[in-house]
Amino acid sequence: MSEVPATTLQLLIRERLVQQRWSYGDVARRGGLSRSTVHHLATAERPVRMPQPATLEGLARGLDLPREAVRRAAARSCGIHVYEPAPDPEADVLIASLQQLSASDRRHVAALVESLLTAQPSGRSGG
Repeated sequence: MSEVPATTLQLLIRERLVQQRWSYGDVARRGGLSRSTVHHLATAERPVRMPQPATLEGLARGLDLPREAVRRAAARSCGIHVYEPAPDPEADVLIASLQQLSASDRRHVAALVESLLTAQPSGRSGG
């Protein structure tokens, strides 16, 4: 049986554990997460969807890394394209949340976005 390559997030967590000589429990306590959550993020096969924003924030605290670095590693691990420069926080949440919708719901969201963009006069930004 061949070993599944580690994801970007797993590599980030493992590297930090080695550098700081921390355990999963150390990271969990520092970040306000359960040890099982940290262990799962560090060892589970490729995630199906992005971890919740609060989980990523706790992991960033626990690893003593910038939240954006952890968010980007998690996104890459899920196969989500990471934009340069990062979009605003509302766009980040929207993009990350799409993975949690059913295929039918994603089609509805896409149709809504398309209709909003079509109705929006050129040069005007929403907000």
